[in-house]
Amino acid sequence: MSYSIFQSPVKIIYGVGSIISVGKEAVGYGKKIMIVTGRNSSKRTGALQKVVESLKENKLEVLIFDEVESDPSVKTVRIGAEKAKAEGIDTIVALGGGSALDAAKGISAMCTNSGDITDYEKNPLDKLGLPIIAIPTTAGTGSEISKFTVITDTDRKIKMLIGGEAIIPKVAILDPCLTVMMPKHVTAATGMDALTHAIEAYISKVSQPMTEIYAIKAIELISENLPKAVLDGENIKARENMLIGQMYAGFAFSNASVALVHAMARPLGAYFDVEHGLANALLLPMVMEFNRPACKEKLVKVAVAMGENVEGLSTNDGSYLAIEAIKNLFLETGLPKSLREVGVLKESIKELAEDAIVSGSVLFNPRKPSLQEIINIYEKIY
Repeated sequence: MSYSIFQSPVKIIYGVGSIISVGKEAVGYGKKIMIVTGRNSSKRTGALQKVVESLKENKLEVLIFDEVESDPSVKTVRIGAEKAKAEGIDTIVALGGGSALDAAKGISAMCTNSGDITDYEKNPLDKLGLPIIAIPTTAGTGSEISKFTVITDTDRKIKMLIGGEAIIPKVAILDPCLTVMMPKHVTAATGMDALTHAIEAYISKVSQPMTEIYAIKAIELISENLPKAVLDGENIKARENMLIGQMYAGFAFSNASVALVHAMARPLGAYFDVEHGLANALLLPMVMEFNRPACKEKLVKVAVAMGENVEGLSTNDGSYLAIEAIKNLFLETGLPKSLREVGVLKESIKELAEDAIVSGSVLFNPRKPSLQEIINIYEKIY
């Protein structure tokens, strides 16, 4: 017998101004709320104030934990969980980009599970975490609806992928107004991150009909709206479409996994602090070129989703159109084009490749890479 499982949050609220619903949603989960957010951006944009006001209007007690750094660390999760337990927190509101949402998931899990966050790198979480209401302020990670979190162990220089039903948010609130103040480079990097999620989920060895539907729609929305959002940050329709597109990508990869791009991106972040979305953006075109012989038919559909005309073309030629479309979209973002530009040392490439090849994500890639082939991909974009 063969069957598939598709998981998602209980409730998704989206649209302009939807952030004001957070207080009403939180009431059902308890009286004490911890807001997990970054150090600056949510304050600067006014998003934090709006969340606090909505919570207090509903007579909820609020504790702000604003110590989340880019690529949240084991230390941050430990500190946050200790504070949450000491204060008797009932619910966590995750506000920010992927880092804030990932940290919130880690804190949620460690408020109810024993031991340390590092214990769950390879072991499933025993108990459901505290309820999470996730409010993304970037359009990229899909973390607000996914069952995964990425926490950095700085001592071992690795990014731990931890996942399971225990950390799927109860509510996701997607308000495009919160993404308007994203700088161009953040818009571009997070958007390419979302595109990577969608494409990798679509070609994954464990894709399923439901994930493929979400992945293709995500590719359509992101490829059409990312250039618009980068060029005009106040284009609210493009911002809304990007939020919905990255959420669809989140549904897809959370249930079908990512693949080689993510396996190669994680060590770039762990060793050289390359921001995750940027790492994915740098790798995506070349990795898809490597994968093309193993997933030509699917790449033809990717090309169509990205607006390419494949009529009259062979499957082989149509699959090349997808690669060109990905490369062209990447060029339009204005992001750095080489590993050299983001501070990666060439002499570290073999070590990066050795780290990447043992990642679980490689198992879901449509084409099995050798260590030398991974080294070659890194070198081609150096």
